[in-house]
Amino acid sequence: MPLKTLFLNPPSFENFDGGASSRWPATREIESYWYPVWLAYPAGMLEGSKLLDAPPHHVSAEQTIAMTRDYDFLVLFTSTPGFKGDCAMATRMKETNPRLKICFVGPHVTTLPDQTLQDCPAIDFIVRREFDFATVEFANGKPLSEILGISYRKDGVVVHNPDRPEISDLDSLPDVVDVYKRDLDVHRYNVPFLLHPFLSFYTTRGCPAQCTFCLWPQLLSGHPWRKRSTDRVAREMAKVKEYWPDLKEVFFDDDTFNIQKARTVELCSKLKPLNMTWSSTSRVTTDYETLKAQKEAGCRLLIVGYESGNAQILKNIKKGATIERARDFTRDTKKLGLTVHGDFIIGLPGETRETIEQTIKFAKELDVETIQVSLAHAYPGTELYEFAKKNGFIVNEQSMVDEGGHQLAQIQYPGLPREEALDAVHRFYDEYYFRPKAIFRIVRKAAFDSSERKRLYREAKSFMKLRAQRKKYVAGKRGESTGAPPAARAETANPDTVGA
Repeated sequence: MPLKTLFLNPPSFENFDGGASSRWPATREIESYWYPVWLAYPAGMLEGSKLLDAPPHHVSAEQTIAMTRDYDFLVLFTSTPGFKGDCAMATRMKETNPRLKICFVGPHVTTLPDQTLQDCPAIDFIVRREFDFATVEFANGKPLSEILGISYRKDGVVVHNPDRPEISDLDSLPDVVDVYKRDLDVHRYNVPFLLHPFLSFYTTRGCPAQCTFCLWPQLLSGHPWRKRSTDRVAREMAKVKEYWPDLKEVFFDDDTFNIQKARTVELCSKLKPLNMTWSSTSRVTTDYETLKAQKEAGCRLLIVGYESGNAQILKNIKKGATIERARDFTRDTKKLGLTVHGDFIIGLPGETRETIEQTIKFAKELDVETIQVSLAHAYPGTELYEFAKKNGFIVNEQSMVDEGGHQLAQIQYPGLPREEALDAVHRFYDEYYFRPKAIFRIVRKAAFDSSERKRLYREAKSFMKLRAQRKKYVAGKRGESTGAPPAARAETANPDTVGA
């Protein structure tokens, strides 16, 4: 029998999906949680294991610590903003259960293995990059010295075993929906632009795109693109239909779901007979014929990273897309009746007051259904981090989020104070959603669907609360820079204490 193993997405900030699958490890404008897909794969390979996704199930740190008394091995997916809190919790777990072996995984430990082991003595070893088979091998009794891709201490010295090659055969991995059925309550997961209840999983791994800011291909999945067979994806979708008859939507959370036209068309031909609603990520380079195949196979919505409305910024971040192509893509989706959720980032290299205005104007011109606006964060190990560090643009490296997990401005360029970048985020939202066209869409949706009406009301309250907090923070930071009295300044939190 293998070690009794707990795979953990740890408790953290309220409404915080702390990294087990989220692209931006931070609290959302509106409460939302993504599925811990990465942890589900090894959990499906180990008899007697359990996957605990603490944030959406509202399991507290104290409850989690108590739970680990019954386990021999813990695999914890950490993130840069939450690492110190996760380390404090791991320390208490070791005190509660001295026999517990603890492994940390995720992009943060991949980038900083020596520092991770130095800062947190409670950790027995970490796994760099993909961790599926390394954690399973340890649980099955393989010695640390023989496990590829791990770092651990030996006689007071950190040892880095050789890297493990990327998993080439994704069909060798289990179906994550079996683990979801066993361990998760799918009704706990909410993302505002997806239908509720929804479920998500991957059909591919890796991303050949070179976006300088993106954490996942640079530090976890790698750039080589690998695909699960279309038969296996269709089989997993059929299981979804059987397990959760009330499910409204499946989301394919791939960075590159439709990167290869032939494969996408083939997959769509196998999804179409299932008669299910689904959504996926997309790039603006996707052509009309591929989008049409998706629509005909049940696709409802696409998440699209537009990032910026400035051509030079797109070049700076190696996006591999143009403004004109983004316009053409958006026109194609509207012609086909596909809904689009657009992602934009404030504070990418080359950002100025003028480029921010260009991006806001561009977003309103595209006029997609919903948007998400994020601050650029330079995560250690990414090309963006190296660029920002080299040029002295990182001014808030130790405080990526506030005490509630909300993103703080981390990068500051000449002529663009970081408080202005943060202010631009909520101004972006205001200018986009407080337009007659956008308001009409929201009112129309609420008028014809009572469940949507209730959800929209809750989300509006959350959004307006965060909006007020951001305004207070920006006003306080401006007060600091102008010498305003302390009473007028917004207090910023120390994220190092979160989870302790």
